[in-house]
This record gives sequence, C-alpha cells and structure tokens, in this order.
Amino acid sequence: METPPARRRAPGMSPEQRRHMIVRAALPLVAEYGAAVTTSQIARAAGIGEATIFRAFTDKDELLDACVVEALRPDHALAQLAAIPLDQPLAARLTEAADTLQAHTARIGTVLGALHASGRRRSRDRHVVPPPAGRTAGAATGRTGEAPAPTRAVQDPPPDRAVQDPPPDQADATRPPGQTGTARSPEEADGTRPSDREDSAAQTVEALAELFDPERDSLRLPPERLATIFLHLMLSSARRPLGGPQVSNDDLVDVFVHGALI
Repeated sequence: METPPARRRAPGMSPEQRRHMIVRAALPLVAEYGAAVTTSQIARAAGIGEATIFRAFTDKDELLDACVVEALRPDHALAQLAAIPLDQPLAARLTEAADTLQAHTARIGTVLGALHASGRRRSRDRHVVPPPAGRTAGAATGRTGEAPAPTRAVQDPPPDRAVQDPPPDQADATRPPGQTGTARSPEEADGTRPSDREDSAAQTVEALAELFDPERDSLRLPPERLATIFLHLMLSSARRPLGGPQVSNDDLVDVFVHGALI
C-alpha cells in the first residue's frame, strides 16, 4: 500500500503582505461601521484569527489609520485610467475617466465619513505617512509598479521637546518660516501631507493627459494643461452643494469637450 504524499503548506505571507490583506478585508467593514467595527469582525472577514491582527498592527487605531491610507491611495484609479482604450472618441474616454474619478472620491468619502460619523478623530500623537503609490510615474502607460509599502506611524516628540524643529522628512511644508513644533495644517487632517497629495495629483494628471494625447494636434491647450483642468472640474463636481442638482458625467464631458455654444 502506497503512502500518500505529504501535503505541502502554502508559502506564508510577508508582514507587509499580511498587513495589506487585513486592510483590504477591513475596508468594507470600516465603510459600513466606521470606528465601531471590531477586530473580531475584521478577523472573520479576513479568514484569520483575531490575534493575527495584533501581530500585524499595534492596535485598532493603527489598523484604522492604515485603512484611511489605503482608501486614499490612487493606485486602483490609475490602473483603470490606464486601461481606457485610446481608439474610442475623446468624449467616451473622458466619460470613463470621469466615472473612475467619481468612484475613487466616493470611496474616500465613504470611509472618512463613516469614521467621522462614528466619533473617531485623528490621534494627536500619531501622524500617518501614506506610502508611495504602488504604481510608478509611468502609470498612464499601463506599467505596474511595486507592491504597496507598509504604512508607517510617526510618533510626535514628547511635550518637553515639542518646541524643537522636526526632522526634515517630517517637517510641514506649509508651516510659515520660523514656526517650530509639530502643529499640523488642516490639509493633513485626513492623514496626508501636502506633498503626498501633490504626488497623487501629479500621477492622476499624467494618466489623464494620456487620454488627450491622440488629439494633441487639434487641442487648444497642451494635454497636460487640459488634464489639470479636467481633474479640477471633477473634484469640484464632487463637492456640489447639499441638495444641489446632480450633473451627469456625460453632461460635464460634453460641455468640457464641445463648449457651451452651439
């Protein structure tokens, strides 16, 4: 009688991969329950033991910070923009891009809104530093980047050292010259630094510019400039006044491409 071959265990995850897997499982729950979500719920969704969460994250606050960072990452939106076919009309390309950007901002709003509604405020002793986008500057060409980097939480200095200047890599670029300490601008309230937002916007503009490039010779402005204007238009449309009329992406793109005049 032959002995059945021994079963081989699947290769284990690296700490970074495990953290990313937990965050991906947690995001839908955070969007639904906000800060009231329990680590037990997250563990069940991820198919792991609850203790595994606390081997990957110091506490639930660190996990929630990582969820905010993941929601803000532009990687998924960049991948969808890069996948838009360039052989269809410009208006069709831009409508797909508008849908992608709208879904991305809605995802951010859902996660941050749920956390805010459940009473969570950012901890004053932890500053979340989002990792670089998982796609490189060539995202618009369809090239993929590296795997997501782990989220870092940088601790503020003790109170007796709060008057000292922070290290260069932690300095607030928006702080007026001569001001010291670790006070953060309102722009950082969602866990990002101005430089992180600028990097994300630059990658998005580059991806959008690729959509304009086939018509470069007939454009009134360079593709990069039009991409910047289009991104501003889409971000503005996401902030419509409460109760204001909903404008479809088809209408926005039609006016953007063809203008208001007949």
